[in-house]
Amino acid sequence: MINIINKVDCCGCNACADACAHKALSFQVDNEGFMYPVVDIEKCTNCGLCERVCPIINIDKLKKNDFDIPECYAVQNKNLESLFNSTSGSAFAALAERMYKMGGYVGGAIFNDDYSVSQFISADKADLQKLRNSKYVQSDSQGFYKEVRNLLRQGNKVLVCGLPCQIAALRAFLHKDYENLITVDLICLGINSPKILRGYLDYLEDKYGSKVVYYKAKNKELGWRKLTTKVVFENGKVVYEDKDRSYFTYGYVSTHAYARPSCYDCKFKGFPRIADITIGDMWGAERLVERDMDNDLGTSVIMLNSQKGKIFYQEMKSAFKEKHITLDDVLKNNKALVKSMAMPSIDRGEFYKDLSSKPFKDVAKKYIKLPSEQSKSVKQKVKNLLKYLYYTVKASKWSITTLWQNIYYNLFCKQFKTDVLSGKFIIFYKHSIVNVSKTAKVELAGVFHYGTKRVKGSHLESRLLVESNSTLKLGSGRIFYGADIEVFPKSEMEIGHDVVFNLNATIICDDKITIGDYVRIGRDVTIRDNSGNHFMSRRTFKNKRAISIGQHTWLCEKVIVMPGTKTGTGVVVSAGSLASGKYPNFTLVSGSPAVVVDEEIYWKA
Repeated sequence: MINIINKVDCCGCNACADACAHKALSFQVDNEGFMYPVVDIEKCTNCGLCERVCPIINIDKLKKNDFDIPECYAVQNKNLESLFNSTSGSAFAALAERMYKMGGYVGGAIFNDDYSVSQFISADKADLQKLRNSKYVQSDSQGFYKEVRNLLRQGNKVLVCGLPCQIAALRAFLHKDYENLITVDLICLGINSPKILRGYLDYLEDKYGSKVVYYKAKNKELGWRKLTTKVVFENGKVVYEDKDRSYFTYGYVSTHAYARPSCYDCKFKGFPRIADITIGDMWGAERLVERDMDNDLGTSVIMLNSQKGKIFYQEMKSAFKEKHITLDDVLKNNKALVKSMAMPSIDRGEFYKDLSSKPFKDVAKKYIKLPSEQSKSVKQKVKNLLKYLYYTVKASKWSITTLWQNIYYNLFCKQFKTDVLSGKFIIFYKHSIVNVSKTAKVELAGVFHYGTKRVKGSHLESRLLVESNSTLKLGSGRIFYGADIEVFPKSEMEIGHDVVFNLNATIICDDKITIGDYVRIGRDVTIRDNSGNHFMSRRTFKNKRAISIGQHTWLCEKVIVMPGTKTGTGVVVSAGSLASGKYPNFTLVSGSPAVVVDEEIYWKA
């Protein structure tokens, strides 16, 4: 009979309960949020079936396959929509679509309505949207193994994707290999507690005052390598949190305290693999593959561990851009294939004790210091200083005038609120004309480049005017040459982080202009919140109306943004359009005036 004395001896696969013919096993959730089996002594006959399917007890028997060294490929799905919807190179989606096309069933993890995770299987291709994407918390697999076995016995083709421990449990539960079964396991660092994710989502709902209606890890709209979490709320608010700003992602990779105890001594690392196919993130792909097979949109590794898995892959590999690579190529950036997760860097016991009595936010702030919350070390301050000096020299191009601009405005000018040692400064490039009133303020929150040139020798001028009693707030980003940025008296303009303006940008601010994070602005774009003190005999006419460009908006070439315009998140305004009005999240707008022509549009710079 299963008797868990040390929690490290249970991986939480749930196979033991599926194997029990007498329903003597149930599961209890501990204070960390993980399930462990509990035996009803009165029902148990001590038949030993539960022990026979335990993947940890039987690891020596299970760890075998056709190939000791797998055949490895870096792959990226050719279908761009599928690629965007996946968390790496969309390997699982292509494998699943092949099985659906064969009339088979596909099983894996799905989010429930409360963002707990369960194992699920169906033959309906529409369910792929639920099955795809990494969940990063342990799933409830109760009943799943019996369902897979029944489908196989009926002669159905089945593909199952899961954690290495779950696939090992399935192998043990089935007692034999089925020709109509393809198993796919994941490269796994360690599996997290459902309690952590639920606490994190509760924290976000409290912070933004609305219910979470969409959650996705490793969203690609800001680039795959940022490890961005995208969260959409019922009130329409959209939040992007990259790794360094997420208490869930950063806490997971930095503290190692979120994972199940068995993950610190994982029995399923190394080779041979137990599954037919192993898939995962191909970190370091940019150094191995051509640019059109990466583009920071995600690349997967596919490892073929059995003859059956190899045949299945060969039959569907036309769905991919692929490159044959070595196992060493994979291992360089995927140590989790062979090494267990390191022990927690914080007091795990105290962490979960606090989590049982305090809100997630309070516990996270106590144990997890996000990079933005960490005080700058002497080493980091030196790095920021060297970065400032490097950019200053590079931008000045031996121009004494430009060199002095970068020294004066960052170190001596009272109107510029900078902090070089904290990485908050502005870099002006040659032929930048700067005119800032003594009563104006320019506040820096990151490194901002102004007047960047791509064509060597160009004298194209870049102008910055900030007039009396006005405020210009700059996050981080780059404005290319030919810009004309004018902030009129008593006006306010704010530009967020990671913003890029292509050449000849014109912005005229006489009231208030807000440009969100991650915005991209094409060539010859004009944004103005005023009509230049020209008036019309119309009841609703106003000379000034504030403009708000939502985060991750893309204004394409020669777009004109009129006073009063407000875009949501992820809006794309097509080339030559005249934006005037309000535009919802994730829409494509076009025309003069621009109107919505498509919805649910997602893009990456």
